[in-house]
Amino acid sequence: MNWLRRGADGGLTISLHVQPGARRSEIVGLHGDALKVRLAAPPVDGRANECLIEFLAAFCGVPRRQVRILSGETSRHKLLRVDDADEATAQRLRDAAGPA
Repeated sequence: MNWLRRGADGGLTISLHVQPGARRSEIVGLHGDALKVRLAAPPVDGRANECLIEFLAAFCGVPRRQVRILSGETSRHKLLRVDDADEATAQRLRDAAGPA
């Protein structure tokens, strides 16, 4: 799975395709080599990025401070990092992505 990688330090790096301005925040599956996430926030003043961090922290069951955007802050294509993620978190993400 190219969209989800585990680092030697236990963190997860996730390639995302983000669709802001949706009715609700949800993971909808894969979009090419990225996990597609719809966000219930407009892409204005960083609100979509904040929504993304809050949504994925809640989805992964980790504190908000463990989730950060590595690249793509102004793009739909983002690289996100979840620090200290366990295998159950990685499996939840794989399950949400659907069949590969």
